[in-house]
Order: sequence, then C-alpha cells, then structure tokens
Amino acid sequence: MVKGMSYKDAGVNINEGSRAVSLMKDAVSSTWRPEVLTELGGFGGLFQLDVNKYRQPVLVSGTDGVGTKLKIAFAMDKHDTIGIDAVAMCVNDILVQGAEPLFFLDYVALGKLIPEQVAAVVKGIAFGCKQAGCALIGGETAEMPGFYAKGEYDIAGFAVGVVDKEKIIDGQGIKSGDVIIGLPSSGLHSNGYSLARKVLLGEDYENLKVYDEKLGITLGEEMLKPTKIYVQEVQPLIEKQSIKGMAHITGGGLVENVPRVLPNNLKADFIWGSWPVPPIFQLIQSQGNVPENEMYRTFNMGIGFVLIVPQEEVEAIISQCSEDAYVIGKVTNK
Repeated sequence: MVKGMSYKDAGVNINEGSRAVSLMKDAVSSTWRPEVLTELGGFGGLFQLDVNKYRQPVLVSGTDGVGTKLKIAFAMDKHDTIGIDAVAMCVNDILVQGAEPLFFLDYVALGKLIPEQVAAVVKGIAFGCKQAGCALIGGETAEMPGFYAKGEYDIAGFAVGVVDKEKIIDGQGIKSGDVIIGLPSSGLHSNGYSLARKVLLGEDYENLKVYDEKLGITLGEEMLKPTKIYVQEVQPLIEKQSIKGMAHITGGGLVENVPRVLPNNLKADFIWGSWPVPPIFQLIQSQGNVPENEMYRTFNMGIGFVLIVPQEEVEAIISQCSEDAYVIGKVTNK
C-alpha cells in the first residue's frame, strides 16, 4: 500500500475546484430568477414553482450534449460558446411542447480541472440561460484523471420547463393544408459534426485557422458558432397565435424531425430551395461530394426550428417574427 499520498497526488486538486467555483460564481448567479431559493454550492437546487400562474402546470424536461463539436473547441482552445450549445440543445427541445424554460443544470467531466477553462464553459452556459430566460441553479464538475485526454472534457445539460396542460403543443390538431414555417439556423448548430469534421478537416485541424471568402470568417469560427436559442422569438408567438406543432431541427434534419410531430396520416411536403442555405453546408457538400439527400438527413441546412400553423395565420406569424422566417412547405395527406 502506498503511504502518504493525497487526493492531489492521484490527480484531483480540490483547491482548484474551489477556485473554479469562485471564478464562475457571478456568471451563475446572474441567471437566477425570483423563484430560485438556493445558493451556489448547495447539494440541490431549489426552485419554487409559481402555481398561481398555471391552472394545471405540467413540467417538461430535456437533456442533451453537444457531440463532437467539442473537438473544434479543443483544437481552437476556445471554450466560451460551447456552453451556449448545451443550453440551446435542451431548451429548444422543451420549447417544442410550448414550455417556458425554468431552470438548467450542467455536467462537465474532465481529466484535469483547469479553473479558467471550466469558468469559460460555465460562463457560456450562463449566457445561454439568459437568452432562454431560465436559471442556472446547479451543476457538477467531475474531475476524472486518466479518463479524458489533457485539455479535453465532456459537457451535458438538463432543462426543466412548465406549460399549462391545456396549452401543451403536441401536434394533434395539425391537418392537411397547414403551413410549415422555418426559422433560420445560425449555421451547423450542434449536429453532423462527425461528417463535417471528416470532410472539412480530416486529420488536419490547422484548416480551422484558414479564412474562407465565402464564409467571411475562418472555418474554425464558423464551426464554433453557437446553436441558436429560439425561446425569445417563439414564446410570444405561442401566446398570441395558433401554433399547432413545432420541431427542433437537430440530428436527422428536416426530413426526420418534422414528421415526429405530425399525426400518422399526414406528411410534410417541403418546398426545397425556398430558403437560403448558408455557405457552410454548400462547402461540406461540394468538398465531400455528399449526396443531397444525405445533407438533408444529417444537417439542418439553414433551418433550425419549425412552426406548423394554419394557412390563415401565416402572414401574421411571419410579420411577428423578430428575424427572417420562411414558408418551407405544407402538410398533406399521405
């Protein structure tokens, strides 16, 4: 038996963990809503649900990570946006049911805790929470020596929201003739990175530093653009208009995510070419000779969130969108 060893000798530095908490404290507390009853560092996050605001409150939850987009963050040593992706992937999912995001918890696992790196990640999470209007009320930073390569980590998140039972958006009211409206993505978001990395980078991550005229920025900057959070844009539409169904366009693209919210007797007929496809997707397709159907099954192709609405409300809804919105298809009978 080895004598005289400490936890630090085994690769876990508790003091560095405390310093990381100190560095992220202000960012975390800046996200707190009035319902938060906890302090940073507690064993559990406390959140008081406003039961007077909802007649029959239903909690909606979602969890996700950011996949191999992390490889780009590692290569560029830039960690302040990847947390936004973690929040976006969760809150956009629960928004689909019409839920208001309430709070978020994060999980970061790494081989060696570098306080400044973790603080940058959590500041990104906090920024994403502010965009979504939810509170960051807890999390876990797990230092696991020998499990992750030096400088690498994994991140996942968990979001909880609430919606009145009578206002849940589940697609049941969708009928033939309803219109599919697409809200633009900010780029790749957090899906398809295994294919994108293979096509654009191969084993040469130096290409991330290359400026691309069509992109207007470096490839690395394009690939690290954070996933768009749609809460602020979509919630006012939910309150004022008849949104029958929604879909977050993640892995599987439009062709697999939109049918998930349609009744079994209906299908989505997309109007291909009715919205601008960002240059990053064109670059992947041309450089990798990727078939068009594979592009639409892997990437969002410029549409990150979809609304399904009655024909008579299309004009009003598009006029209320804070950014561009496109009619990208119709619902028809199978």
